[in-house]
Amino acid sequence: MHRADHRPSRRTFLDVTGAMMAAGLTAGCTADASGPGRHGASAGTTTTRVPALGPHQAGVTLPQPAQGNLLIVVADLGTSVAAGPLLAELGRSIGALTSGTDPGLLGLSPGDLTVTIGVGPRLVRAAGASLPGRDDLPRFSRERIAPGARGGDLLIQICASDPLVLPLAAAALLDRAGDRVRERWRQSGRRGANVPVGKDLAAPRNLLGFIDGIVGPHTAAEQRRDLWLTGPPPVAGGTLAVVRRMELDLPRFAALSVTEQEAVFGRRRASGVPLSGGAVASGPDLGAKTPDGRYLVPAKAHVRRAHAGVVGVGLMLRRSYSIDEPAPGLLFVSFQNDLRTFTATLTHMDAADSLLEFTTTTATGTFLVLPGFDRQHPLGAGLFGVDG
Repeated sequence: MHRADHRPSRRTFLDVTGAMMAAGLTAGCTADASGPGRHGASAGTTTTRVPALGPHQAGVTLPQPAQGNLLIVVADLGTSVAAGPLLAELGRSIGALTSGTDPGLLGLSPGDLTVTIGVGPRLVRAAGASLPGRDDLPRFSRERIAPGARGGDLLIQICASDPLVLPLAAAALLDRAGDRVRERWRQSGRRGANVPVGKDLAAPRNLLGFIDGIVGPHTAAEQRRDLWLTGPPPVAGGTLAVVRRMELDLPRFAALSVTEQEAVFGRRRASGVPLSGGAVASGPDLGAKTPDGRYLVPAKAHVRRAHAGVVGVGLMLRRSYSIDEPAPGLLFVSFQNDLRTFTATLTHMDAADSLLEFTTTTATGTFLVLPGFDRQHPLGAGLFGVDG
């Protein structure tokens, strides 16, 4: 939801968190596993720690499946702010938060908390005019986006199984940033229960009742090909993120029959199986027809219009989170190593995708998710040149 230009105070965040605790959150979380020692976590959450250090930032492919709760914060840096020192400080804060040593967590266990940091096109262009991540997103149809909800310099993606951890982590990170950043907008979301869709693969249902995120670069080979950037060296190990908040016309979609809803997606609602048949995780047979010559997967079905082979692009790692505010809808996040994977897909969908008829995008941005970091190589050091 949109925020005022000034950065909300730490007290505001803590007051919000206190209200959440007093009310007793009803939004359940999808736990990857349950184990002993769940001190400070909601029932059913996991305390399995996710390492913050490594060749890639956590929160993209780790953990798997993804945590059930997410908070996105998009902010701008002051024009005179040096990105390198700020990012290095944020990296140190992430290490303290995920290890449970940051006092900002107020005694709560971080559990499987991950924090993923991305930088927007303005900062990327300042670091190098030809770097991946330099391009802004084009405008698409079915958008109703206020100026403050388009673009941004800094993406902070916070995920955890325990929803109480998210606003505390955000408050700690923004306190570390201080007056160097100005928050644009933020959005929290949650994922539905995971459904097995193949060997070692699960995906949740979205707010429309369909299994979401079945197709993607799930294997290591697919991720090397379509997810992670391999160069130039300052960005190797990073990826490109697209974030879009969408309102959904739930009453109109719910008024459709199940058969009509399945025609919108091109999959069975109950099982996720393509309308052309086969296994859930298998791709649809887009050439399959009925005896009278009609396509089993309709021409405007989402799985056809968004199909990577039809569009001629790589796979994107897609996640959708259900939201209640400012209106019922989805927060869509995708990761890919070529922005065209997203832009060409949405352009193809824009022309004739039945699913888009039920959506209105209200916030959007693209960010270079920085490569992983460690104690010798601070977050963002390769791109913005800061001493360890």
